Amino acid sequence: MDEKKILVVEDNVMNLELVSDLLEAHGFRVVQAQSGATAIALAEKELPDLILMDLQLPEMDGLEATRWLKRNQLTKDICVVALTAHAMLGDEEKAREAGCSGYIAKPINTREFAEVISGFLDGDPHTAEE
Repeated sequence: MDEKKILVVEDNVMNLELVSDLLEAHGFRVVQAQSGATAIALAEKELPDLILMDLQLPEMDGLEATRWLKRNQLTKDICVVALTAHAMLGDEEKAREAGCSGYIAKPINTREFAEVISGFLDGDPHTAEE
């Protein structure tokens, strides 16, 4: 099996570790970033198969980082999925306008998480509202 690489962008260390552990338990290779700027640098270097982007990040938020990634020739085709605990009316629309292919609300449904992620990797993106 081809090991898929996922960049997880999350400033909360506990959430970062939880998401990373869930992904690694299902055979994914995980790269971690705790800021939008770090995410951009790692995306250019690692060229992950998927990026899980927290929207609430310090300095450069996830929407701004996603817009930057989508304008960059190296990273524009990488699927970015918004990941946020502060699901507010309009957030999904803002995430899609920024270039996200989907939206996952936290807290994450751990039983369905790997299946949802696999859907994005297989080109069958959909929104997972927990």
